[in-house]
Parts: sequence; structure tokens; C-alpha cells
Amino acid sequence: MNLTVIEYVLNRLQEIGINDIFGVAGDYAFPIEDAVCENKSMRWIGNCNELNASYAADGYARIKGVAALSTTFGVGELSALNGIAGAYAEHLPIFHLVGMPASGVQKNHRLVHHTLGNGDFNVFYQMSQHLSCAHAVLTPENCIAETERLITTALQERRPVYLGFPSDYAIMPVMADKNVDKPTIPKSNSGSLSAAVTAILEKLNASTQACFVPGILTARLGLAQQVQTLIDKTGLPYTTMFMDKGVLSESNPTYIGLYNGHLMNPKVADFVESCDCLVGIGAVLTDFNSGSFTAKINSENRINILSDHVIVGSAVYPQVYMNDVLDQLNKLVPTLNHKVIQAEGLGSPLLNEQDKITAEYLYPRLESLFREDDIIIAETGTASMGLGFALLPKNAQFHNQTLWGSIGWATPAAFGAAIAEPNRRIILVTGEGSHQLTAQEISQFARFNLKPIIFVLNNDGYLIERLLCKDPEAYYNDLPQWNYAQLPHALGCEDWYCQRVNSCHELDAAINMAQSSDHAAYIEVVMDRYASSELARKLGESVSSLYSF
Repeated sequence: MNLTVIEYVLNRLQEIGINDIFGVAGDYAFPIEDAVCENKSMRWIGNCNELNASYAADGYARIKGVAALSTTFGVGELSALNGIAGAYAEHLPIFHLVGMPASGVQKNHRLVHHTLGNGDFNVFYQMSQHLSCAHAVLTPENCIAETERLITTALQERRPVYLGFPSDYAIMPVMADKNVDKPTIPKSNSGSLSAAVTAILEKLNASTQACFVPGILTARLGLAQQVQTLIDKTGLPYTTMFMDKGVLSESNPTYIGLYNGHLMNPKVADFVESCDCLVGIGAVLTDFNSGSFTAKINSENRINILSDHVIVGSAVYPQVYMNDVLDQLNKLVPTLNHKVIQAEGLGSPLLNEQDKITAEYLYPRLESLFREDDIIIAETGTASMGLGFALLPKNAQFHNQTLWGSIGWATPAAFGAAIAEPNRRIILVTGEGSHQLTAQEISQFARFNLKPIIFVLNNDGYLIERLLCKDPEAYYNDLPQWNYAQLPHALGCEDWYCQRVNSCHELDAAINMAQSSDHAAYIEVVMDRYASSELARKLGESVSSLYSF
């Protein structure tokens, strides 16, 4: 029996490692949802709304490398588009499956629900093309060729792709085409590759102090181990920037700590900027990565190995792919063993006479909570900034949405990560302002019997906005006050350990209870309105450079 269009696509997604489909039920997407539920080795992961579903797919893709999301036409796909944009910005391949009205409805421009009422069925498809690296509306005739093209492009570019399914086409048998050629995976130009590798080796051999700067693309492309091998073979130190934290283990002896321009870690900044050779591997100097553009790196000392080209000083080597460069370097690179400085964490939690929970107590205390193989999800804003300079244990992962920076991302992203890795400990740290956008998704943890440890930092408003805006007390930074610690029970998380803490001793006791419990934990941490980490404060002080042009 021939596979239907949607069955073919789902089978291929399974073959590349996707076993779970996130989404929200919708009538035009019924063929997709039915096919997922009828597939004995796939799961439908229903979310509270489509935005949350897209964030959850983002979190899943960070752990498994790929993810899939299903939404209905118009209303569903537009609700998810913000999350898809974030995945595009941060190089996460999400297969966005969109259920469309039947082909005849579209051809006849029928006036149906979930449309603009003007008979235009292409408008949403066209909108999504700006936020996907490939797109197609699938038919029985083009299904095989287009599915293969989309998979190849998504895995090569590590970005979302859009698959539209008219409801009648989705359940029709695929028409085999013997003339379909599998898309070819581009290969490095041999001459350009040889020249790039030679230039890198010459610069390394001539250096007196070199340092690696691995970036997030190494993880997205599945090349983190090759990068670690390269670093180990040279014996050189390595640093990461904010977006790239945890891309390699921070427990290795040659890791020197986070580089954030001159906002933080002056010891690391001085070391990095004194190097006569900096080898970036998928690293990008964005505003937050560069410490509000305070990084001062001589471009002639820089090497950057990117996904499809290499830059050495002012020379650019095109059509050179990262995996090929790493393969060659791992064969040819010398042992250099240049100077290394020791990475430093946050130190001991600092108690105060009032026993108030300050940033100086909270973030070091959370650092001491982390253990090997943890997956830590930190929300955009003060939560991630407070934890950015924590020193992670062996193979612990740290995820934040530095570039796209959409508040509310972290809660559903943590759920997606937990679906991807149910046997690893998930720790979510979020501010209450961000949490209010997507808090309902904590109900999904209980639904799937997942047991995260969640910290909600209650500063009575949008703290990071207070630090960055003209008037910190402006009304737009205020929030309605929720009884956060009561939310899990109201949302069906019956056996969770839930606690509101107002003092350091209460926080310490709650953390100890969460660590020893067999249940999920949800801890509301009440802090003063301006209790912020040093990085958050310094960002506030650097608004002139952060927003300069």
C-alpha cells in the first residue's frame, strides 16, 4: 500500500530523529494530527497555544538537533511565527507543518474561516518564506522531491522550513517519480579548503598566544566534539561568549571563562584581547556577545571558521564548510600549549544581615545546585545574565535566547527540552514578567510526567526593562501580582513541591528539598525590585553603546 503524502513526510522526519510533533489541534490540520496519532512510534505533543508550541520545538531542537511543529492555516501558523523567527535567528531546524484548506477551496477562492475573507490563500505562505530557509506546498506529485529538498536544506542551513499540506492532498497516495534525484550535499572547494587550512595553520604556528572562541554554530551543526578534539590536540585555551555558553564543557582545564567585552570578567577580556591569534569557530560578535560592543579585537588577529566560509585576517575563503575544515585541522594541527588562565565561577553565596535574597546570594547558590549533565534553561533578561558567569559542571548544557531575545521563550523551551531528554534534569530559571506570557505551559510537564526544577524570580515588574529604560518607575514596567507558587496546583501539577521564599534561609531550604524530592519543584523567589546581577546593572550603564549606531 502506498504511503500518503503526510505519512511519507512523517516517516522521513522519524528517520532524521524526530519522534515528537508539537502543536495545537486545528481543523485544516486534522490530516496531519490524525497521521501522527496513528503512527505507533510518534507522539503528538499538544501545547497550550501555538506560540508555546513553537518555543517548545525550539527547546527540543536545541537538544535533539531537529524538531517539528504542526499548526493550522492562518490563525495557527501566525501565532507560531514569532517562535519560528527565533529558531531562524538562532539556527534551529524546525519543520513547520501547516494544514491548509483543500486544493479545490483554494483554486476557487472560496470564502472560508481562518482567512482574510478575500480569497487569498497565499498570503501566509508568502509571509513565512522570509522566516524559513526553504518552503513548499506538498502534492502527491512533488512530495518525494520536495520533502528531500527541504530536509537537505534544513539540515545544511540549520534553520526552519515550511511544509504546506492542502487537506485533500495530505491523505492522497504519494506518486513515485523514478526520475527524482536526491539533493546533493555541497562539498568544499578543494582549492579554497586547502588555502584556508594552510592560512589557519600558518597563523597558529606564528602565534605566541592563541585562544579558541567556539560559537553556537558548532553545536547546531553537531560538531562540538570535533571542536573539543581540536582544542585538546593543540592544548590551547578557549573562551565562549554569552550566546555560546556551554557549547563545550566548562569543566575542561583549558576553559578560561566567559568573554563579554569589557563589561565583565576583565581578566578574561585582557587575556583574549592580548592574544595574537583568536580562532573563532561559528562565533558572532552580536551586541550581547560583545558586551555592548565593548570588545576590542584586532581583525588581523582573527580567524573565524563559519558554516560555509573561512575568514583569516582580511582574507575570505568561500565555499569551505566547517566540518571539512575541522577534519583537516584535526589531522594537521600542532601542539602549542600556550598560556592558560583558570576559569572562575561566582564564588560563595553572600548572606546579608537582613537575610534578603540578593543577586549576590541567589546566583552563586544556583551555581552550587548545578550538577553534571544538567540542562539549564535561562530566560532572556536578568535570569540569564545572573547565571552567565556561573561555572558549569561537566557536560552541563546552558541555553538562553540571546540573539532573538523573546521574553516568555524559556518556560515552553524547557518543556521541549524535557520531552527531548526526559532522563536528564531540567532546571528552568525565569523572571516573573517573562513567565506570565507562557506560564500555562507548566501544565504540560505534569501531563507528560516530567519533573523539572523551576525558579520564578519575582522582582515586582520587568527588571531588565527598568534597568535599560529612561524612567525605571514608568508604569509600563509594572505587572499584576500573581500567587505564583499556587499556579502549578491550579494547572494540574498535583504532586509538585511548590514554595514561595522570601529569605536566603528559606531559599536554601527549598533548594535542598527540591534536590531530594522525587517530584517536580516550583520555587517563587521574592526579591527587591532592583535586586539584579552585576551584568544586568552594567548593561543598564552601557545603554549608550548598546543602542549606538
